[in-house]
Amino acid sequence: MDKDFVTKMESALQKEKEEIIQTLMSEDEDFEALVKDMDPKDLADIAADDIDRSTLEVLTAKDSRRLRLIDSALSRIRNGRYGMCIKCNKKIPEARLEAIPYALMCIECQTSDERRNR
Repeated sequence: MDKDFVTKMESALQKEKEEIIQTLMSEDEDFEALVKDMDPKDLADIAADDIDRSTLEVLTAKDSRRLRLIDSALSRIRNGRYGMCIKCNKKIPEARLEAIPYALMCIECQTSDERRNR
């Protein structure tokens, strides 16, 4: 996968993670207190940290899932596996990754998985 594209997607994932954390801080006093109790860091550092168990307890289910998917995508970037379908190992099209930067599967495998889970 093109290194510039991966760098662009890593930046987009970090930004999305920061936005989720910022939104949670503004909406949830418990989460804001948890973040403020951390060592002094800027928001980017907080967003770059792995989300610990106590933080996940505060999150909504949807935000928690998105953060786990974002963390997983960032991990795949570090491991050189970003953009590869976890089911068939084929390359996920860049257009799909631009739409869903934390996509785990190609469109075919995702569609098949959704049909099976209905």
